Amino acid sequence: MSTHIAARKGEIAETILLPGDPLRAKWIAETYLDQVHCYNEIRNMFGFTGTYKGRRISVQGTGMGVPSISIYTHELITQYNVKNLIRVGSAGSYQRSVKLRDIVIAMAASSTSSINKARFHGADFAPTADFDLFLQAVRVAEERGIPIKAGNVLTSDEFYADEFESYQQWSKFGVLCVEMETAGLYTQAAKHGVKALSLLTISDSLVTLEKTSAQERENTFKEMVEIALELQ
Repeated sequence: MSTHIAARKGEIAETILLPGDPLRAKWIAETYLDQVHCYNEIRNMFGFTGTYKGRRISVQGTGMGVPSISIYTHELITQYNVKNLIRVGSAGSYQRSVKLRDIVIAMAASSTSSINKARFHGADFAPTADFDLFLQAVRVAEERGIPIKAGNVLTSDEFYADEFESYQQWSKFGVLCVEMETAGLYTQAAKHGVKALSLLTISDSLVTLEKTSAQERENTFKEMVEIALELQ
């Protein structure tokens, strides 16, 4: 048993979905998985393992922000031998063309977090998606007729910025949306030589100021989850 995850060895599958919200993890497990077993309730950060189309798969809440997801992914990789880590999260659009409920695949993650600055002694490390998982996601989306957008996203340490208009600088450089975990996930995957991909559904727009409800963010966004479940 690790510090933050109560699972025994072998209880977590090699492929895992990582929503930030533990209630979204519960919803995914109850909606899509068969033979579901809850392996973690520490800090109410629920984790489940079940089967999807006969294949073992797990889903684990990670909380909000780079520090939180880095804790969970480190333990999943180093103590439970997880090989494929797929974030399924929400994001805020930075582009008028990226609309509410659109699905974005994060090819790379810019960041305002200083964690990698400290790790690389002031130099910039560019966290990127795993190419194989990225290709799989694109193919699954095409087969299902689900439109996607792919590109650079911003992993921010701040949810409430002091200057609202600060997003416009990132927007001018083509960043599609903002969220709070992908740079941490991709960095951990790179460090340990495993695969990671971040799939995001647009929950609000900084351009149009449109928003989805908290309930929608908790238990909808089905297309993103259905793509993620097919990856391995």
